[in-house]
Amino acid sequence: MKLELGIIPIHEMRFAGKTAIKGTCLEIDKDELISLIKEDPLITDVSLTIAKPGDKTRIISVKDVIEPRCKIEGSGVCFPGFFTGEEDTVGSGKTAVLRGAAVVTTGTVVGFQEGIIDMSGPGAEYTPFSRTVNLVVKGTVKDDTTRAVKEKSLRLMGLKTARYLGNAAKSVAPAETEVYETLNPIEQAKQYPNLPKVGYVYALQSQGLLHDTYYYGIDVKQIVPTIMYPTEAMDGAVVSGNCVSACDKNPTYVHQNSPVIHELYKRHGKDYNFIGVIVTNENVTLADKERSSSLTARLAEQLDLDAVIISEEGFGNPDADLMMNCRKIAAKGIKTVLLTDEYAGQDGASQSLADAHPSADAVVSNGNANQVIKLPKMDLVIGDPQQANVIAGAWDGSLHEDGSIEAELQVITGATNELGFWNLSACGL
Repeated sequence: MKLELGIIPIHEMRFAGKTAIKGTCLEIDKDELISLIKEDPLITDVSLTIAKPGDKTRIISVKDVIEPRCKIEGSGVCFPGFFTGEEDTVGSGKTAVLRGAAVVTTGTVVGFQEGIIDMSGPGAEYTPFSRTVNLVVKGTVKDDTTRAVKEKSLRLMGLKTARYLGNAAKSVAPAETEVYETLNPIEQAKQYPNLPKVGYVYALQSQGLLHDTYYYGIDVKQIVPTIMYPTEAMDGAVVSGNCVSACDKNPTYVHQNSPVIHELYKRHGKDYNFIGVIVTNENVTLADKERSSSLTARLAEQLDLDAVIISEEGFGNPDADLMMNCRKIAAKGIKTVLLTDEYAGQDGASQSLADAHPSADAVVSNGNANQVIKLPKMDLVIGDPQQANVIAGAWDGSLHEDGSIEAELQVITGATNELGFWNLSACGL
């Protein structure tokens, strides 16, 4: 499967009478976009705000971050499976990417399980989305609805917005093109027969109670592990529905730009043969964990892999999935490297993970989520600043009278991303 990403740089964003790309500026028809979003009868109000790098702006509570993209050629649509008639597979053809732009959705669903993005100051160094030009979409959902219904409305609001903006790229020539290709497993193994065969075990958050991820529109609690072409993720086959701790959940933007997949492609054909991706889940029951980890190990064996990278999303309960996957895959003679972060206490002296196993002898940590940080007052706060007292990683009194915040890194969206998406990361030379 071959995918060409046409990169269209976006350095500026402004509201205008028509949605279009002019040079490196994305112009947005505010009224048209609001009308599109409010086609959902559950959304009673929408506000749009542009937040740029360097602005003294704080966004709270952050639900998701999405990169605007548009299919130019090939089957399917970006973010397949969420709307009727859009169930076709993706990952091939040509896709336009508005690189540098992002859609940030806000609107309190759970409150304590959403995050903060600071566009400047010390907090900006810990979130990748302080470097993107952000269209912040704040949606208000009817009060007499459940949290699950509110989450769905806000999730679809974000996807609609990202596709609406992405469509502006349909007639725009890309500044550069990135090409990614993975053959079917049999042919891929033959392409570089003398190189070790490497795969990626991509564990997706699926604990439930709004700890959810979607694969082709299906809640991954309902799937068994499956093989995915890496390019499918670039077309939005994996979408976040998570209201979990902000620091290490994978927003949709991260799935679209997975650093693990991109790094594996960089050295593909040189140091190893990148065979493909195994998608699995992180369900909460022991039976589900045993089932999924056993099937994941079997798929790794079927692909005749020599080594795998195993990533985790979340902490605590998913630590058990990480270790089960490691233990069972290693038992088949396949080398493993684990990607995670730590909850080692504010002093860094506590046990980092809730589970461990001797097979886990190569582990990469992307930071300690309990590290305390002080965030200064911002001139503009988009959202509800009072959430800073209840958000995961904060405490009553985290929000000071002057508008500054003292809390753990856990409150910052993407701070300790377990795929290594930002500054707290580790890459081999």
